[in-house]
Amino acid sequence: MFDRFTDPARRAVMRAGILTMNAGRTSLATDLLLLGLAEEHPMPHLPDPAALRPHIDTGRTRELLAAIGIDVEEVRRRTRHGLDDPRLWRLERSRVAFLRVTLSGPMGVLPLQMHARKAIEVALWKPGPVTGERLLWGLLADAANGSAAILREAGADVCELVRVAGIPVPRATSK
Repeated sequence: MFDRFTDPARRAVMRAGILTMNAGRTSLATDLLLLGLAEEHPMPHLPDPAALRPHIDTGRTRELLAAIGIDVEEVRRRTRHGLDDPRLWRLERSRVAFLRVTLSGPMGVLPLQMHARKAIEVALWKPGPVTGERLLWGLLADAANGSAAILREAGADVCELVRVAGIPVPRATSK
C-alpha cells in the first residue's frame, strides 16, 4: 500500500507507528497518525507538534525517565538508528481479513484501528500519489475519529485546514 505514498506521507505513517510503540499501545490510532503527520509533514495552519502533544496520550515514558536523569532523545538516537528507513516498513492489507490493515517495521507489527484504517483508505481513494494533505483529508473526513477535536483543542482553524488540504465541502443548495 505504501507504493503510492510520497516520502513525507510515508514518513508520517512510519513516525505514527514509532510513536504508537513508544506509547506502549498495541494498535495505531488516528491521534498518533495526526501527530506523526504534524511532525513529518508540517503544512500551513497545521499546529506545531508541541501544541498537539498535550492533547494526545503519548505515554509517560519521557517524564518517567527524565525524572531519574535519563535523556530519552539520546537513548532513541543510540537505539533506534535506522528505524526511519522506508525500506524497512510495510503497510499491508490482510489477505484473509480484508478490513485488517497492519503497519510492519523493525519494531514489530501494529494493526491499524478502524478509524486509522479509514483515514488511510480515504487518502488512497483518489488516483495519484498519497500526500500529507490527502492523509489530513482522511483524518478530517471521519468526524468520529476525534482528529478535528484535537486540532481545535490545539488552536487550529479546522475550516482553514480543510481549505488548505483541498478537501471538497458540500455546498448548500439554493431553493
